[in-house]
Amino acid sequence: MIRDARVLRAGFVPREVEHRDAEVNHLSSVLEPITNGEPADTAIVSGPSGAGKTCISKFVTERLREEVLDVETTYVNCWRNYTRFRTLYQILDDLGATIDIHRQSTPHDELVDRLQQHDGPRTVVILDEVDQLEDPSVIYDLHSLPQFAIICIANKEEELFSRVDDRLVSRLRSSEHVRMDKYHDKQLYDILSARAKWGLDEDVITDDQLYRIADAAAGDARLAIGILRTAAGKADRENHERITDDILLDAAEDARAQIKQKSLDSLTPHQRVVYDIVRDYGPLRPSKIYDRYTDEVDDPRTKRTVRTYLSKMTQYNLLRADGSSRDREYTAIDQPSPTLAE
Repeated sequence: MIRDARVLRAGFVPREVEHRDAEVNHLSSVLEPITNGEPADTAIVSGPSGAGKTCISKFVTERLREEVLDVETTYVNCWRNYTRFRTLYQILDDLGATIDIHRQSTPHDELVDRLQQHDGPRTVVILDEVDQLEDPSVIYDLHSLPQFAIICIANKEEELFSRVDDRLVSRLRSSEHVRMDKYHDKQLYDILSARAKWGLDEDVITDDQLYRIADAAAGDARLAIGILRTAAGKADRENHERITDDILLDAAEDARAQIKQKSLDSLTPHQRVVYDIVRDYGPLRPSKIYDRYTDEVDDPRTKRTVRTYLSKMTQYNLLRADGSSRDREYTAIDQPSPTLAE
């Protein structure tokens, strides 16, 4: 049943992308100067979860590497590498420059010095989930080095701007902005259809079922592809000749649960404390959440940072925000099954 499992994986970058030509062309034009050995502007790629931000960024940089010999890329998931040290270390590691760096004792400035001394090919650095950085000054570190081009991926630009100092805000605001909206159902159907065409045998899933997945995913390509992958895997394991409606219903619930668990596992220690407070005591206003949070941790972050945590977890469907900004309350979401219309 499964012809090419790679096509169904979350991080797969297709040879052609669906419904993002304008964004691909925009980002490609931003990076074009490095093909001539010149510095490129920083690009900020923003949009909701599942809008294709990471896929498009990787697609454009891979195409760039195909066209130009002396260009490299490095990808940093800032949700996983949320400290300045981890981010700098990941970039240097991809460049093969961490042989004598000790995680416990090497100072940050030495890592920056290493990057300054880098004399290899120009490198595009993708900072995914950049608004997760505890110390956004790492963006400034890279911004000042002409041999690096930066792609910053975030859900909301303003949340990124609210966490950096004035010297960097002005630079980021003058950067190139590639904004993405949620996919429409028809666009998601086209994405799913292409994945099914290359990843599955013929007649394994119907067009009607693909449309129902698209509808249930509500614009989130990550969830839509997750449902397709989970359904195909279950049908394959159980030796079905095609994906049945029952399998599809189970897959929708399982895929959403898997994404939720992955998001929970990705939370930083401080974010996890905030999430647990809302889960155990919600609905709560931000002020009450912050009071409990400061009681539970030794080195609390600022109120603004905790509000950013709450917003981030809302974007990833871990929390629900009810009410206006003045009387907003947060509640942990007990994930419902996505509706797959009959």
